[in-house]
Amino acid sequence: MRNVLKMEFSALAENEAFARAAAAAFVMPFDPTVEELTEIKTAVSEAVSNCVIHGYGVLCGEGNFAGNEVPTIVMECALEKGNRLTIKIEDKGVGIDDIDQAMEPLFTTGDDEERSGMGFTVMQSFMDRLKVRSVKGEGTTVIMTKYLDVPDGI
Repeated sequence: MRNVLKMEFSALAENEAFARAAAAAFVMPFDPTVEELTEIKTAVSEAVSNCVIHGYGVLCGEGNFAGNEVPTIVMECALEKGNRLTIKIEDKGVGIDDIDQAMEPLFTTGDDEERSGMGFTVMQSFMDRLKVRSVKGEGTTVIMTKYLDVPDGI
């Protein structure tokens, strides 16, 4: 059985908490450990923040958008085969020039005083698998996989 949540929301900094809560609520019926829940929420937070800050250049809800149109982020969570959680977070922003470089610890395209350059490193450390696809000028998709420690039969 495959259980799926798919949602689209405005790429505003204040929606990061919403995305974290939605991902956490999605996995709650599968009784994740506190550690698993914290790791999932943190990884989602980092991925959404990257979309907002780097993908769209939106900082704290401020941006230079045509009219009132705010770009969006799509998040899809899927639980398959009883314990494999896949979370896909996608933007249609500027894309990443060099994915390998962007995934290096401490590398950032943001303000060095405001950004640590650890977003992808955090995602990699908290999830079992991380894949990043990006096309310059078209956006970025982050796919994170985590195998939950769930009892048999769920």
